[in-house]
Amino acid sequence: MLTILLLTLAVLSAAMLLLAFGSWRWRRATEALCAKLDATRVPPSPHRYVAQELECLPAPVQRYFRASLREGQPMVAAVKIEHAGRINMSENGEHWRPFFSIQRVTAGPPGFVWNGRVALLPGLQVRVHDAYVAGKGILHASLFGLVTLAGLRGAPEVAHAELMRFLAEAAWYPTALLPSQGVEWQPVDDTSAKATLSDHDVTVTLLIRFDERGLIASARADARGRTVAGSLVPTPWEAYCRDYAVRDGMLVPLEGEVAWLLPEGPKPYWRGRIASLAYDFVRPGDPGR
Repeated sequence: MLTILLLTLAVLSAAMLLLAFGSWRWRRATEALCAKLDATRVPPSPHRYVAQELECLPAPVQRYFRASLREGQPMVAAVKIEHAGRINMSENGEHWRPFFSIQRVTAGPPGFVWNGRVALLPGLQVRVHDAYVAGKGILHASLFGLVTLAGLRGAPEVAHAELMRFLAEAAWYPTALLPSQGVEWQPVDDTSAKATLSDHDVTVTLLIRFDERGLIASARADARGRTVAGSLVPTPWEAYCRDYAVRDGMLVPLEGEVAWLLPEGPKPYWRGRIASLAYDFVRPGDPGR
């Protein structure tokens, strides 16, 4: 009995050490990604939003900025976002699991690092990096931070998909959608417009739809890379924004849903709510005009 007990303790100790190593390893990888993201950061210019720059924009876009921003609003340089919600871990079925994530975003140049933890089962956790850093896209999922379940990085289609995510999520940091920040707007109709953003050699365009208050209701793409059997397959995609509230003078959504638009109908795979938003605004002493 003593031998069995000692062996059990040894196995448990080894397992705990392995899990601790996986956690340390993942934390170091996250820190490295965030350090690279911060190293590319440039303060947005101008420092503050002025309504004058809206003059040539499509009418629904003008209504959006007048509803979401106030005159003189400082430009968002970076933001830390905490989310909680549920994510569908199945490519074809329904396997919704709870997640918690911390995301770092820089407005100039566009970039983000999403660090998520998904609870598959009690005690069974998947860690995920979804990122766009220095013009490169990254998608990495790992069991306990030790065993790679998915690893996509460097390919043009990955960068395209991740920059598209940055643009779709910009309702959380709305000054990044201003024309002075590099977003080009094209008219469609009275309730929608197309937004185009370029970074490095990546260019993405989304159809932005606005609700009756003039706020962003959804961002839609004709094709975004969907992971199917380890590869990215271009698939129609839409991200929805809900439950707007004022945060640091800006009207931003606190809830969202993301879905693939399949022939048989929409397939939601991400439903989340903002747990916290911590903005870093451009300061008067920062470079810029």
